[in-house]
Amino acid sequence: MVGFFVYIFFMLLIITIMEKTKVSVKRHILKTITWRVIGTIDTMILGWLISGDPMIGVTIGSFEVVTKMILYFIHERLWYKSDFGTKRDEILND
Repeated sequence: MVGFFVYIFFMLLIITIMEKTKVSVKRHILKTITWRVIGTIDTMILGWLISGDPMIGVTIGSFEVVTKMILYFIHERLWYKSDFGTKRDEILND
């Protein structure tokens, strides 16, 4: 439970630091959460299959869920700010 509050704290901190973009930060947060749910379920199943103990899978999944959400969110925002492989329209100020 403490991990969840740490996650919320870091998300709010990142949101206040990041500059505004045309794509909503809420979109990145929702993508982060949904992707993490998928990734955590995968990790739990793999941990269970490898160890033979479902509780080991749950334990592994519960440890990695918060850190990987934070890392994915930062990764997503950095890629959004990168121009690599994209063409953006430039707005000219007269």
